[in-house]
This record gives sequence, C-alpha cells and structure tokens, in this order.
Amino acid sequence: MRAAGGQTPRAVRSAPPAAAWRVVGFDPGLDVTGYGVVECAPGLVRLIEAGTVRSRGTAIEDRLASLHAGVAEVLADLRPAALAIEQIFVHARFPRTAVLMGHARGVICLAAAQARLAVHHYPPARVKRLLTGSGRADKSQMQRAVQRELGLAGPPQPADAADALAVALADWHLRLRPELLGCPRTEATRE
Repeated sequence: MRAAGGQTPRAVRSAPPAAAWRVVGFDPGLDVTGYGVVECAPGLVRLIEAGTVRSRGTAIEDRLASLHAGVAEVLADLRPAALAIEQIFVHARFPRTAVLMGHARGVICLAAAQARLAVHHYPPARVKRLLTGSGRADKSQMQRAVQRELGLAGPPQPADAADALAVALADWHLRLRPELLGCPRTEATRE
C-alpha cells in the first residue's frame, strides 16, 4: 500500500517551468520501498511527493504483487519522465537481504518498463558521496543532506523516502542537470 510522506512540497512557483523534468527515485525493499519525486529545471529542483510503498501478504509472490501495484500507482499518479534506483549493495554477512532486495528491484524495474520509463541505476555509496561527501553516510546524514538540497523545513520522513529522494537528486546532479545546462554529463550505471 502506498503512503505519502509528511513533507509538504516546497512552493517555488505556481506553475512548473516549460523545460521541467520529473524524476522518481526508489529505495527498494521487500517490506518497505521508499519513493521520492522531484521536478527539475535549469536552476531549480523541487519536491513533488515522497513516501513509501509497503508490501502485503506472507507469501513472497503476494508481497511482490502488492509492491508492483503500489509502484505502478506511483508512476501512474505522478507521471515521472525517468526512474532512478539504487543498485544492490551486498554485505557478506547478509546475502539473503541482497536477494530479497533484488526481487524488489526487479518488480520496480518491471513497473518502469511497463510505463515505458528509462531506468537509471546508481550505487548507494555514490549517492551518499555526492550528497554528503562521504560514501558511508548514515540515515540521519542523508536526511539532512536531502533537507538542504530541497530547502525543506525539516528532514524528510521516513528515512526510506529520504533515501529515495537522494537517488532522484543523484539523477538530477549526474544526468539531468548537465543535460539541461549543456554541460558534459556523467553517465548513470546501466545494468
């Protein structure tokens, strides 16, 4: 089930600029997947919506089906032009977590393909380093970095939504901003 976050979008202008792009970022998880949508234009990035999609059921196929439905709803309602997603980080002590996260990523990528969206993949350490200067930033550091980047009154909640917004902001900095401003661009990782 989809739940929007507690942050109110920052009112920058009454209407988006003509060359605005919407990007949705996802922080994949089998239980809770964070999402965050930003609208980008030259010199402007603003929050549209952030929240979580929670899976339902006990069998993995039911959980994946409900996750897919929630992600598809986000894509249909918010109509992004592209999707940015975190790559899987595999910790040697928790290989099962990586496998479950891989299932969630697959469902998100499937929903993107069905919506005919380009998918851009970013390593978690690169996103963290880009926004905080450290590839090992913790959740609270990431929340404060997203708060600063988007000019929010407080840190975005929950942390899953903040992480998803960080991925969307990474897509802005690494792919969209250079394109919109006519600068050399750093490619996202393709899988």
